[in-house]
Formats: sequence, structure tokens, C-alpha cells
Amino acid sequence: MPHDATGHDSAFLDDAMLDVRFPADGRVPVAELLGLVRGSLEVGDERVRDFLAAFGRRLLRPALARRHPELGSLGFFLRPSELARTVESLDREHVRVPRGLVFHIPPANVDTVFVYSWALSALMGNRNVVRLSPRSGAVSEVIVRTLRETLGDADPVVAASQAIVSYERSDAVTSALSAACDLRVVWGGDRTVTEIRRHPLAPHARELTFPDRSSFAVVRAAAWLCAPRPARVTTAEGFVNDTYWFDQAACSSPRTVFWVGDERDCESARADFTDHVERAVTARGWGVDAAMAVEKRVSTYGLAADGLAESVEFRGNALANVRLSAAAAAPRRWLGAGTFAHARLATLAELAPLVERRDQTMTHFGFGREELEELARGLAGRGVDRMVPVGSALSFHRVWDGVDLPTEFTRLVTVVR
Repeated sequence: MPHDATGHDSAFLDDAMLDVRFPADGRVPVAELLGLVRGSLEVGDERVRDFLAAFGRRLLRPALARRHPELGSLGFFLRPSELARTVESLDREHVRVPRGLVFHIPPANVDTVFVYSWALSALMGNRNVVRLSPRSGAVSEVIVRTLRETLGDADPVVAASQAIVSYERSDAVTSALSAACDLRVVWGGDRTVTEIRRHPLAPHARELTFPDRSSFAVVRAAAWLCAPRPARVTTAEGFVNDTYWFDQAACSSPRTVFWVGDERDCESARADFTDHVERAVTARGWGVDAAMAVEKRVSTYGLAADGLAESVEFRGNALANVRLSAAAAAPRRWLGAGTFAHARLATLAELAPLVERRDQTMTHFGFGREELEELARGLAGRGVDRMVPVGSALSFHRVWDGVDLPTEFTRLVTVVR
């Protein structure tokens, strides 16, 4: 029986069809798709940079950015100056080349993640296949449509070297793409990572995984109480953006707020903070449906029944607050959109023994750089990969989960004269 380059039976692959959504519509066999994704690019290829910058400008169009604010953040990430910084940050002591074919498996519940991953990989000169779940939301459709629009002015090599495909769960397709790739990038949680790892990679290939993570916020109570009202309003709005986009399900969205200071200050600051958040939620028109409201009540009352919560407070269906009986009881699991646990710490140093490896992002307010760096050194890699101001939890950076993505998307060639 004939075999294709992946080592799989070509007759087997011909039965595994995919809907190719970018660059063109149409169902094609996996073997044919692997033949279509071709083209030679370089690290920092100007043709890709031009395409990504043009794509970013389209995402920043006022009508689109107003309708989908997360696309504005994505467009800002793709501006020419940021692309140039990413390329210039690479080590120049070796010849850096693309890794090859990169297979991306992003989550269905955070529509924009696949673009960040794919864009950085393409910028590094790789050929890419992105598996977009059929369950992806409306924002994903907008992104794919905008990509197609942008292709009209792009160099043909861009369309030839990149593909976004969509297929239902299929061992045949995932196995074929995994066997063919040089790097597999898996987002979406522990279960997804475990599931995908059933499909072997080629011996030379590598894998990047982004499993389940949890995040939290830390606020110095005295700093909050001393902050002018405009600063508190802006910070509360930033907190709402951090949490209500993607229904608080993004790995970097905080679920617990730690208040640092004496008990009286923390109580006053927490109450004032909650009032500001409630006003921001109302002004933005954020809400949850009946099913989500029930989910939140089951989760929060469950914490109380387990003795982990001192009190539970609901402000409509959109905002729920839980006062924890102890800081060590901070929940890592998702409790429902707009549900926040609150705990008090006397000092920032008390946070260190509470941190777990799965903790990803710590948003902060009221702390200086030296304090944050001291905490980072004290944690010594036990957890927390990002410390960013409140309002920046969802701002993507080329270093994510402690991984320098542009570096991982390339290989180094040593040239000795």
C-alpha cells in the first residue's frame, strides 16, 4: 500500500477530510493539505510582516473594534513596531531558521488565542496548520473573514504556507497532522493535552503545551484607599475587562483577589472596590443568563458548605463575591463568570507559600517593582509566570507561561568559520 511523507497509509488519509477555512474554502484530504502547505519563508520575513501588519490594521477599524474589543487588543499586538521588536529581540549569535511545519491546537472558548500563536509562528517563517474547532464562536469567524480579506494584497507565499482547518474530533486527522509536524502547540487544558499526546510525533519533533492554569489579583489595601477616584474607576474597569471577557474562563483571568494590609483597611478597600466593579459591570452592560446564575450559586454555596467561605454576596446575576475563611482556601477552579473569592494577607510575602505551579498570572495594584521582583525570586519557579498591572491580564506577550514563543518557533544553526 502506498505511503505519504508522514508514514501513514495515503488511502487512510484520503478518507479524513477537513474544511480548509483559510486561505480557501473546500474540503480536502489531509494528505493533499500537507502538500498544499508549502513555501519558503525566513525568520522575520518582510512578506509576512506586511501581511500581519495589514491584518492588524483591519482589526483596528473602529466599527469592528467597537463590536469586538478583544480584536482591538489583537490589532495592537500586530502593529509594525511590535513585530519589529519581536524580530529584533532574537539572539544574533547564530543563524536562526524556521522550525518547519507547526501544528496549532487552540481552545474553543478563547477565540483570539490561535491568532497570537499562529502569527508569531508565521513571523518566524514557519509553515502553519491551525485546527480551529467547529465550536469556535462568532469572533473566530470574523477573524477568518478578515484574514481572507487581507490576503488579497498579500504576497502569494503567505496563502501558500498557511492554513486554518476545521474538523470534528478525529483521531485520523490529528494523528496525521501530528506525525507530519515539526512542532505541535496545544492549548486548552489538562484533558486536551493528555488527549492529544495519544498521537505520536515524529522523533525529531517537539511539543509546546499550555494546560489548565489559574490566576489571581493582589491589591494593597492602603494604596487603593489613597488612590484618587479616577484611578480607582480606571482600575475597576480594567479588572472588569480582565475577568468578563471570555466569561472569566481565560487562564489569565483572576478568580481570587488577595487584599494586603491590616484588617480594617482591607475591609474598607474591598467594599469600595466591589462598588466600583459593580458600577463598571453595569455601565458595560455585562450580564449572565439564568443557567450561569444557577452555576454561580451552586459553586459559591458549595464553598460555604465545605467551610471554605465565611459569606457569599450576590449583586444581581452578574457579580458574586465570596469571603474566604482562609487565604489558603483560594479556589483554582472556575466558579462561573463574574465570581470572585476574596482573602486577606498581612504582607505580600505571605502569598509565596500559597502559590501553586498552575498559577499563571498575578495582576497587581499598589506594589513597587522591587517588591514584585523580590516575590518572583522568592517563588523560584514554583508558580506565577506573569506579574502585570490590573487591566493587563489578557494582554498577550511573546513570552507566555514562561515560554519565549519566538525562540521556540525557531531553530539555531551553528556556523563556525
